[in-house]
Amino acid sequence: MTAEAGFQSDEGGWRRDRGDGSLLDVHRTVDVRRSGPPWRKAAAFLGPGYLVAVGYMDPGNWATSIAGGSAFGYTLLFVALLSNIMAIVLQSLCARLAIASGRDLAQACRDAYPSYVALPLWFLAEIAIIATDIAEVIGTAIGLNLLFGIPLEIGVLVTAVDVFLILWLQRLGFRWVEALIVTLLGVIAVCFAVQIAMVDPEWGAVIAGFAPTTQIVTNPDMLYLALGILGATVMPHNLYLHSGIVQTRNYGTSLPEKREALRFATLDSTVALCFALLVNASILILAAGAFHTTGRVEIAELGEAHSLLAPILGAAIAPTLFGVALLCCGINSTVTATMAGQIVMEGFLEIRLAPWLRRLITRIIAIVPAASVTIWFGDSGTAQLLVLTQVVLSLQLSFAVFPLVMFTMSRSKMGALVAPRWLSALALVIAVTIALLNVKLLFDFVLGARSH
Repeated sequence: MTAEAGFQSDEGGWRRDRGDGSLLDVHRTVDVRRSGPPWRKAAAFLGPGYLVAVGYMDPGNWATSIAGGSAFGYTLLFVALLSNIMAIVLQSLCARLAIASGRDLAQACRDAYPSYVALPLWFLAEIAIIATDIAEVIGTAIGLNLLFGIPLEIGVLVTAVDVFLILWLQRLGFRWVEALIVTLLGVIAVCFAVQIAMVDPEWGAVIAGFAPTTQIVTNPDMLYLALGILGATVMPHNLYLHSGIVQTRNYGTSLPEKREALRFATLDSTVALCFALLVNASILILAAGAFHTTGRVEIAELGEAHSLLAPILGAAIAPTLFGVALLCCGINSTVTATMAGQIVMEGFLEIRLAPWLRRLITRIIAIVPAASVTIWFGDSGTAQLLVLTQVVLSLQLSFAVFPLVMFTMSRSKMGALVAPRWLSALALVIAVTIALLNVKLLFDFVLGARSH
């Protein structure tokens, strides 16, 4: 029996045969060279990781990082680092699942579980997609408001335009979507690099901030913000998204080709998430250097941070750079969230809608509550809606993480590409930790405590 034949026989671990590929309109459309230097092959896999990284620097994370930096300086940089390590592990499992089984996470749940389990998981995933989209729509609207003075309720409606932008780019090829995301990420990096240079933080304190300290546990307020950063880092839609877009690469079907694809896909997501860490750390460093050191320890709102940057840093361009970075983050996040919505619906239900129709439906579902709350309650209502979306995401997260970990540690489902025992053990610890943190955050929210 050949290695390829032995590998294919591992399909027996699933309750039903594999269906169509994920995101059929772009499935296996990016060619991977079978020969040539390794760097050329690695370059072919460059892209999906950066779409995933977008979810780790979305507008919801901004508020948490700003609050942590302004209140406690550089101390919580360690929490940002720890969160990123968790993210790297889980996203590597997403790539492993996709490449080993040919399924995204939604398809894997459909093929592994009976319908009375798979359908509730689909429903929870859809709620998470809607909650994610609401948060990104609001973040984009805030960016438009800060930069151009566009009222929030109008800005919310403007975000629907990106539906047609994605459709146009995908017709050109999936690489164009990735190019847009990477370009906007580059703009974000430049904006923060300039702002960090203006702040000129105490770099010794910055480096010390990445080291663990017992103060994080002993200080209740610091612990709360640390839980907020950890609990909101891994977002459910990213797990579905990554396991789907990895399959845009035409990496072959043999076991050696899949091993190579897994190595390059993991490298892509790891490097991209390290970039996300730099952005998140930059937000926290900016808040610490601009607000904490000047005694403004209560800053937590995006708009408030934006308005205070100019007088504190003494440069009119600082708030503009902040607004540009926020707007780019919002656009990127809405693009990836709607793509994740398509993966979830097609994967769980095998319903094939036209891409533009699926994205338009998803966007309308997000825009209606966001616009309604903004018009009725104004800025304060928008902030409360953001809080609610984060709680919803926290509640749903474990229903995506635990199936992912269970699938990738199963030899009958993964065959020769089953996760090593050490990786499975680490992933289980991370899954349980995230679950406990999210239960704590939900408990605090129910009790009326402050929420991230």
